[in-house]
Amino acid sequence: MSLRFSESLRQSCEATWTRAVEHRFVTELGEGRIADDVMAAYLIQDHRFLDSFLVLLGAAIASSDSFESRLVLGRFTGMVCGEENTYFLRAFDALGVDADTRTRAPDTAPTAGFKAIMREAAATRSYAATLAVLNVAEGLYLDWAQRVPRPLPTHFVHAEWVTLHDNPMFVEFVAFLRAELDRVGPDDAALAQDFFQRAVDLELAFFDAAYAERTA
Repeated sequence: MSLRFSESLRQSCEATWTRAVEHRFVTELGEGRIADDVMAAYLIQDHRFLDSFLVLLGAAIASSDSFESRLVLGRFTGMVCGEENTYFLRAFDALGVDADTRTRAPDTAPTAGFKAIMREAAATRSYAATLAVLNVAEGLYLDWAQRVPRPLPTHFVHAEWVTLHDNPMFVEFVAFLRAELDRVGPDDAALAQDFFQRAVDLELAFFDAAYAERTA
């Protein structure tokens, strides 16, 4: 039996994907021993490209050929604007990260890269391109979150970052993204492959960057 299109894209960059989902950051987060400064640096950067992520989701909604798909994407967009954004604000308060600190922190190279690739994919007006980036951004996070051992850490900053990316709604959404990419991706395979590969490379670099200041 031949691989589904989404599976073939992942298999083409399996080594980088595995390095990302088995990253030191994931291990320390799951064990509840990640340093506060590392977690804060990571969350500041992750929150920084939320605006571009909404642009990407909006482009996916606009370029989709299906009303039902638009409904799914729209519901997820609402979750990002509500529950996920609220988590960031609560986590910043718990970690003692004020608005001025968040504003002054410069973009890391991976953050700048993510902001750029999300807007680039949106600008193509290609549903396949937006889905390729979304499949990495959400699928890779589901993969690492499902690898975190249970019970989860007691601190909500750690535990809720896992459960935001491993819960029934999120699992269903990632399955939807993969099915949609399987459906439309083969007709724009080269474009989807390019965006998928670059997004996976950025994910690994993004985890690395959380520790960059400590090792500089």
